[in-house]
Amino acid sequence: MSSPALRARIARGIGDIDAAQWNALAPDYPFLRHEFLRALESTGCASPATGWTPHHLLLFRGSELVAACPLYEKTHSWGEFVFDFAWSRAFEERGLQYYPKLLLAIPFTPATGPRVLLKAGEDAGAVQRALLQAIEADAVSRHLSSAHALFIDESLRTDCAAAGWLLRSDCHFQWHNRGYAGFDDFLATFSAEKRKKTRRERRRVAEQGIHFETLRGHELNEAQLAAVYEFHASTFVQHGHLPYLNPECLREMATGMRERMIVKLALRESQPVAAAVFFRSNDTLYGRYWGANGAYHSLHFEACYYQGIELCIELGLQRFEPGTQGEHKLARGFEPALTWSAHWIADPAMRRAIADYLRREQAMVKRYAADAAEHLPFRSSESTDTP
Repeated sequence: MSSPALRARIARGIGDIDAAQWNALAPDYPFLRHEFLRALESTGCASPATGWTPHHLLLFRGSELVAACPLYEKTHSWGEFVFDFAWSRAFEERGLQYYPKLLLAIPFTPATGPRVLLKAGEDAGAVQRALLQAIEADAVSRHLSSAHALFIDESLRTDCAAAGWLLRSDCHFQWHNRGYAGFDDFLATFSAEKRKKTRRERRRVAEQGIHFETLRGHELNEAQLAAVYEFHASTFVQHGHLPYLNPECLREMATGMRERMIVKLALRESQPVAAAVFFRSNDTLYGRYWGANGAYHSLHFEACYYQGIELCIELGLQRFEPGTQGEHKLARGFEPALTWSAHWIADPAMRRAIADYLRREQAMVKRYAADAAEHLPFRSSESTDTP
């Protein structure tokens, strides 16, 4: 006897979905937790007013939820970190409307991981393909230009390719734990010159009288949360942008994510001067937000990279994604790694043009990653994973 067919439903906000029901399907990936998405949406950070209209897709078999994915209707491309502004201009030049578009992604979160929640025992490939078909059908029914899945894992990448979505790659930098007993053990893999430079950077932070406290989300008090937010906001302002988060969102994340959120708080004479915010799964650390109240020599490298590496070694985490871009990460032991997105384009002519662009871009990305790997700080005898 065949099982009932899958039925799709759209939820207009994560708050419309039962948290226990959603989290029962959620993998070990912090950004798919109901609490994380609720913090973004309930505080207005990811909302129609900011160009992120929740359009979450749920798949039911009968009355049972068997799969879901975070889906948003976007009226711009900010906060995505997979840049398609040139595509938007190309659409406009041809008299076509690019926005709104559908986005299968975590708002403001360029971290590779699963994008589909799946009930245990389900055929992942079959269900993910059903979700992709439902996304395409929704886009077609509402005459939307496109749908995009960002920072996807290998499983979804395979199914997107099988469904005919266009694949796009980029290069980020990640740290890998190769069983290090401590930071000095990791540093011993560097060449003498690079090892000396790293020790000098760390020493300069200490010489400024700065030390660190490690706090889980639920351990942060109101004063500390306020300081962390101000540091985070100042980083955006310095680059001419408004911060993606607001104080209420950060507070909700800290309360809801608890042990999954970790803050490295930099103190000088007992006063906070900087903070780096991380999230974790059972095997991976993700660097997300950082800021300081002034210019301190080497503090960014210490707070965002070295403190994270030490945390990974202490907790036995295998991988550290510190965030997007930054060739300066290479000298600190972060290795090039390819990230992936997938794109469904409705207009056949634009699809062909974008496919041709992506073929050329992917060749350049691969060359860049290979070239970047030549600038790692490790001794020549060290074995490292390359893309």
